[in-house]
Amino acid sequence: MSLIPSFFGNRRSNVFDPISLDIWDPFEGFPFATSVANLPSSARETTAIASARIDWKETPEAHVFKVDVPGLKKEEVKVEVEDGTILQISGERKEQEEKNDKWHRVERSSGKFLRRFRLPENAKLDQVKAAMENGVLTVTVPKEEVKKAEVKAIDISG
Repeated sequence: MSLIPSFFGNRRSNVFDPISLDIWDPFEGFPFATSVANLPSSARETTAIASARIDWKETPEAHVFKVDVPGLKKEEVKVEVEDGTILQISGERKEQEEKNDKWHRVERSSGKFLRRFRLPENAKLDQVKAAMENGVLTVTVPKEEVKKAEVKAIDISG
């Protein structure tokens, strides 16, 4: 078992490349061991690319999410609003693998990714827009205008 799981099967570089070798897990076999290798395969697949880089900024008009998804087509990415408060961005990068291929280095991630964000109450979830350009998915969630509180001056008698 390794601390750094192999998400790509047994496709290792070579024995002289220490990064590509499995690392001994000193907690292997302990009941509290929580390495990623102990997760179910579905969780490992999500973990494999769950670190899809996402920036979330708030402007006066909207919440803007920018997601790096290089090499993916818009058909391979899903943007959903769940329960009226959760923005969910998911997708999958698949690699064609031939039985006769000999891999020398694997650095690009593949597999499923899933990111979820709880949106603030002022988000207009019925007006969410998404666009993909040059490997960057941009999701724009408009905000409701914040009404400024009316202040009424009260005269003080006496």
